[in-house]
Amino acid sequence: MEQYAIKGGNPLVGEVEIGGAKNAALPILAAAIMTDETVVIENVPDVKDTNALIQAMESIGAIVERIDRHTVKINASQIHGHVIEDDFIKKIRASYYLIGALLGKYKKAEVVLPGGCNIGSRPIDQHIKGWKALGTQVDIAHGLISAEAAELKGSHIYMDVVSVGATINVMMAAVMAEGQTIIENAAKEPHVVDLANFLNSMGANIKGAGTDVIRIKGVTSLHKTEYTIIPDQIEAGTFMFAAAVTKGDITVKNVIPKHLESITAKLIEIGCEVEESDDAVRVVASKPLNHTHVKTLPYPGFPTDMQPQMAVALGLSQGTSIVTESIFENRFRYVDELTRMGANIKVEGNTAIINGVGRYTGASLSAPDLRAGAALVLAGLAAEGFTMIDEIQYIQRGYEDFELKLKGLGAQIEKVETEREIQKFKFKVS
Repeated sequence: MEQYAIKGGNPLVGEVEIGGAKNAALPILAAAIMTDETVVIENVPDVKDTNALIQAMESIGAIVERIDRHTVKINASQIHGHVIEDDFIKKIRASYYLIGALLGKYKKAEVVLPGGCNIGSRPIDQHIKGWKALGTQVDIAHGLISAEAAELKGSHIYMDVVSVGATINVMMAAVMAEGQTIIENAAKEPHVVDLANFLNSMGANIKGAGTDVIRIKGVTSLHKTEYTIIPDQIEAGTFMFAAAVTKGDITVKNVIPKHLESITAKLIEIGCEVEESDDAVRVVASKPLNHTHVKTLPYPGFPTDMQPQMAVALGLSQGTSIVTESIFENRFRYVDELTRMGANIKVEGNTAIINGVGRYTGASLSAPDLRAGAALVLAGLAAEGFTMIDEIQYIQRGYEDFELKLKGLGAQIEKVETEREIQKFKFKVS
């Protein structure tokens, strides 16, 4: 089983290039099957989640050609089924985007219930509410979600809670519905906007993405397009925090600084220097870190996907910090692992009380999910001594070449499988 072997203690210094946003790539890839014409998508991250989704699309007849590692050409004119039970798709949350896409184009879909990281309950009741409002019959049986409509008709839909997945799924289903659909209390995340821009480039008529009211006028068909996915704000944020926890100096390139404002604000608050340019952000951590309070919120608030990385930094900050998780109830599962490294964190309900310590020490750890796994890597890079992290398949779901990018910044990290490789790594870095 693959693990990360890490020798901590080196400040990370240099430049790192950020890839395409996984959370935008998944719905955009799914939406590519909504036309019979050929679609070219650039800046697709080469990670396990996107590859699993592509495999599922191929299983129903979509023809996917990889032009290069980050560019795919998709033609869905030969799709021959609406049932997706692919084993790979069970492992990713975004499998449900294929329902919105298939429903929008073919008026029927049957997709295996989604998996993904165990960070808490992620109900799909708002997705179902939206589909039903458009005239869809939805059933869940034998581990599959079935959705079918004689025809889709525009509707006025109010989301009871802000849900990125439901906003995206209802938007896709509504694009070719008859008449106008209004989604109120819609999610405003950058990847919602990116999907709307992609669909509009295919001939959809979507206005208001990025605000809490999205208006969609149904069209009869979509056409070919070429589109480039936005940079990944969470990958960018992770490397920004890598500078903070290792007392480093990292320039994060190919980013949209506006998408990073809540992350930048917290880094400045805890004592980092942040310089922004048009498409890059430099983070310098030359002073001791300060405590702060942070609460995760839907965009433009502080992202739940950055909460574990924030906690790792606050664990090394002076004083007492409080982190409140308002999105997922199971997102503190990494705390036990951090405690093994010497962190002083107490979790009460959806709040973590963090008393800063002077240092972390290396330990054997297990990644509980995607973002927490990445955060534990950062903790290992800041710690004294050696850290081993297993279950790294979670990390590979959302970070492309994570260890290679870290090595480019001076990190001592290696992907290892055998005891011999571990000993070889330890000998090399000692």
